Amino acid sequence: MLRRAFGSAYVPAGLAFVIVLIASVYAGYLNRSLHEQSMRAEVQTKINLIRAKLEGNINSNIQLVRGLAATIETEPNMDQARFAALARNLFREQSQLRNIAGAPGLVISLMYPMEGNERAIGLDYRAAPDQSEAALRARDTRQLVLAGPVALRQGGTGFIGRFPIFLRTEGEPDRFWGILSAVIDVDKLYRDSGLRDPDLGLDIMISGKDATGGTGARFMGDRDLTGEKPVTADVILPSGSWHIAAVPAGGWEYTPDNAALFRTLLALALLAIVLPTFFAGRLYGERERSFAKLAEREQELARLSQRLSLALDASKIGVWEHNVATNELVWDDRVNELCGLPKDGKVRGYDDWASAIHPDDADRARRDFELAVERHSDYASEHRLLLPDGTLRYVRTKAKFIEGDGDEPRLIGTEWDVTEDVRLHNDLERARFLAEMRNVELEAAKGRIEHNALHDPLTGLPNRRYLDQVLENLAAAGEGSDAALLHIDLDRFKQINDTLGHSAGDAMLVHAARVLETNVRKTDFVARVGGDEFVVLCLASPTNADLSGLAGRIIDEMRKPVSYDGHQCRFGVSIGIAVEQGEEADPKRLMVNADIALYRAKSRGRSRHEFFTEALQAEIVGTKRMADEILSGLERHEFIAYYQPQVDARTFEIAGVEALARWKHPRRGLLSPGYFLKTAEELNVVSSIDRLILEEALADFRGWKERGLPIPRISVNVSARRLQDGELISALRQLDIPRNAVSFELVESIFLDDNDDLITWNVNQVKELGIDVEIDDFGTGYASIVSLQKLKPRRLKIDRQLVMPIVSSVKQRKLIESIIEIGKSLDIEIVAEGVETMQHAAILKDIGCHYLQGYAFAKPMSAHDLEHFARTHGKQKAS
Repeated sequence: MLRRAFGSAYVPAGLAFVIVLIASVYAGYLNRSLHEQSMRAEVQTKINLIRAKLEGNINSNIQLVRGLAATIETEPNMDQARFAALARNLFREQSQLRNIAGAPGLVISLMYPMEGNERAIGLDYRAAPDQSEAALRARDTRQLVLAGPVALRQGGTGFIGRFPIFLRTEGEPDRFWGILSAVIDVDKLYRDSGLRDPDLGLDIMISGKDATGGTGARFMGDRDLTGEKPVTADVILPSGSWHIAAVPAGGWEYTPDNAALFRTLLALALLAIVLPTFFAGRLYGERERSFAKLAEREQELARLSQRLSLALDASKIGVWEHNVATNELVWDDRVNELCGLPKDGKVRGYDDWASAIHPDDADRARRDFELAVERHSDYASEHRLLLPDGTLRYVRTKAKFIEGDGDEPRLIGTEWDVTEDVRLHNDLERARFLAEMRNVELEAAKGRIEHNALHDPLTGLPNRRYLDQVLENLAAAGEGSDAALLHIDLDRFKQINDTLGHSAGDAMLVHAARVLETNVRKTDFVARVGGDEFVVLCLASPTNADLSGLAGRIIDEMRKPVSYDGHQCRFGVSIGIAVEQGEEADPKRLMVNADIALYRAKSRGRSRHEFFTEALQAEIVGTKRMADEILSGLERHEFIAYYQPQVDARTFEIAGVEALARWKHPRRGLLSPGYFLKTAEELNVVSSIDRLILEEALADFRGWKERGLPIPRISVNVSARRLQDGELISALRQLDIPRNAVSFELVESIFLDDNDDLITWNVNQVKELGIDVEIDDFGTGYASIVSLQKLKPRRLKIDRQLVMPIVSSVKQRKLIESIIEIGKSLDIEIVAEGVETMQHAAILKDIGCHYLQGYAFAKPMSAHDLEHFARTHGKQKAS
């Protein structure tokens, strides 16, 4: 017995020793792991700091240069001086930039700073093997490319950010300008990012040349650290990434200094703890296991009891037993409750059960029960119960037939209330039926919505959306998609709508739709695409003659009067026709081309049709380009003032100057109003040009006065549109215009409309400001003597068309004399334009003209040239 006791104790003691030994070894392993993790965490912290500095420095450099790239997009023709002025601002910021180069057409011609980088001028990126790939990749991807490090032509190495620049013109594809390159100094970037820190204590390798990531070539570091378990990080760049790898400068030291002492102390501590408690632990464990098993059995029994109770309560199932031999029936309280009987525990019989069944279900339920008894088989049924208080319940019952040795046969079953299930099923059936009916209604509504979405509610014709779908389908068809499109716009429709009301306008639109449907072929597609705009799409490739005939019939039918509410309404139509045929046919262009042709038809007098042609498109595109250039010219202050002197007819001394608008076009040079005035009027910017010329003329006039030039007054042209500006007078007051020194030249057609109160008020206010009023181009319009009396201008300017013939025509000379006499009688001074020769000047002087203006004295000139002219003219007069 004693040997057995000691033997059993010896085995656990040996096991405890092994456990202590293993624990000490494992603790040492944990100590080394913690030491290694600490070292790697320290290296990771340093690398993350370097990565963040690299990303921040590179991104800040790139953001500085992006602004210069945006400026080049708006000023693509800037010279070296302008480029240097803009780039100089970037070098004032804290950055690592070394230089910035502009390469229009991929050839460097712009540089800042120029000193030290002269050798880079003229470098063609396409001919530089080490730079061409990155430059072309920036051009083709239209994205910034960060290349490098690259050996620079001017010496040294650097990272180069290449910014592709594309010039955008509305309606035209983007045009490639070239590359803007920013060189980031390698050494300065490394130093500012902490890579040159002597106290860093790391060996670092960076790979991913040209921002190609971890798979790219190594460009920093004396050796490959891949096999030394380095700590890594990725530098995320605007166009790629670099991969940083680092190890401590002396390599990884995995053995901590306290390893041996740590293992010894740990082993001693574990032995001191384990041995005293080992034997007591065994005894206590046996006791606890016994208690645990007992408690577990008790808990399992309680759980089973609870589950059974919960199952019976939750299921609300009643249990019954029927003795087939004695016809006795035993129910529990739940079955009594289901049948509407008291829970009194009394024995029930077959009649109690049968009497509770609904009369309509009784025969079927009894038949099912009797059949189960007869066959000694299981019983199942579902029927209704009619309770004494009139409550109706649906129940489901199942029973097992049991017939044992010596026992009487019996059925043991369950019965539960399924009334809620049946009601839910019925509700679901009703909901399903209602949903099906609703789906039918929704389908019908969907059809109506789709029809309304694709048709005009007024005329019933297809709308613009329907037309777009037809054109898209036609374009998708590819070959055989030849088509023609007539864009139709009603003329004088607005007058009918404004005078007779919208109801009349709607009636005219319906009439126009019926006319179109009557005259087109069955294969043609008619749609209303706007307020008074219609489209006819011909898909059977008619000839131009057929299309002209169709357009003519439509125009003739639309001209016929339409009776509405006792009124005879007349309107016409203008039609633009576009045709797409052949392999290059594009149905999507039809609407645009037809609209261009419609614009031409309206501009040529309406009630006609025009075909789209390439020449017409070129004209429209040219007009649009001119409009864009005018708007850009206004933004860049390209409209300047030129001056033509006016001289006294008797003394030939300078009596004033007329300020004339000129456009200093960046490519076409100096342009007169005849080149741009019509387009400017269509753009409604003539008043803006007038304002710019007035402001410049006032500034020049003040300068002449300060320098003592003999220029007593200036006259400036003012358009009708500017006279209709309600803010004109307040704007003039802000200009501080000197009194009796400025004249506004107004064309005489302005004064034909006596009902324009705003123009009349503005003219009167202009006079109140001390500004003289002149009528320009007199004799070419329809100004009357009454108009002159009402306006009371200071001067009349006789148009050059009347002045030129006076040398050879006595009648024309008499006409000029009459105008001068009328002016004198109304106390109005007369200025003659178009004085080409001194013979003209002598005749005009003799017949009493006050002032002369024309090439006989001077052509229009700049402010600088006018100043020279005024000084030399004065000297000539003095001599």
